[in-house]
Amino acid sequence: MKRKYSNYLFYLFILLLIIMSGCSSSDNVSEQEEQKLQGVEEKVELTVSAAASLQNALNEIKEKYTNEHPNVKINYNFGASGALQQQISQGAPVDIFLSAAEDKFELLIEQGLIDKKKSMDLVGNEIVLVVPKEATSIKTFKDLTKAEKISIGTPESVPAGKYAKETLEKMDIWPAVEGKIVYAKDVRQVLTYVETNNVDAGIVYKTDAFISDKVKIVTTADEKSHSPIIYPLGVIKNSLHAKEAQQFYEYLQCETSINILEKYGFNKLN
Repeated sequence: MKRKYSNYLFYLFILLLIIMSGCSSSDNVSEQEEQKLQGVEEKVELTVSAAASLQNALNEIKEKYTNEHPNVKINYNFGASGALQQQISQGAPVDIFLSAAEDKFELLIEQGLIDKKKSMDLVGNEIVLVVPKEATSIKTFKDLTKAEKISIGTPESVPAGKYAKETLEKMDIWPAVEGKIVYAKDVRQVLTYVETNNVDAGIVYKTDAFISDKVKIVTTADEKSHSPIIYPLGVIKNSLHAKEAQQFYEYLQCETSINILEKYGFNKLN
């Protein structure tokens, strides 16, 4: 009898544990459902890889967006479009890519990393010749033949550098200045070289020249002298936060974002 009674108590104890466990799970589910009903959203971090020339405009857009979507934290990874494309190709955890060159962007579409249906051309830009604020000897691209040092982005990885080289080649200046070129990792570095008088002139995006009070624009390249400067935008297919990435992708296209981009010198596309 004692053994049977002990077994009975043992099974009763196990049953109570199961019931309590069920209650605990039920409580957790109820709590999650309650949070949803109260509109409490899960915290999400998005990684956006973007061309260095977009830095100031995107930071302002980020501030407005996160005020409206406090559950989303946006981490920017700024750099040369070629380098960013390579990172994504090698599996870097990125949710959105905003390139300064269509060819780098197209590579990711070809590799199946960006769905063409979730991509679009966002804005355009121009390239300009800049010199230190007080400089007077260089006023045109032709004057670059008189310069000692000229900076452009590395053409293979920096779209602005590719456009700069195309322009100089189109104007038959490249052979005369090639030996004077100081290559930079991105347009911001070109701008720094000019600001600090380490070079006599540099070729950068108009948008970069706008943010510096230490340089001046002496001329703008003819749009026919280089490939079209287009900034394509797309969602990375393997994004871990597809819903939030899509929402920010759409926000970057809205009137508020485009107005900010135009304020920083980018061109609205028709």
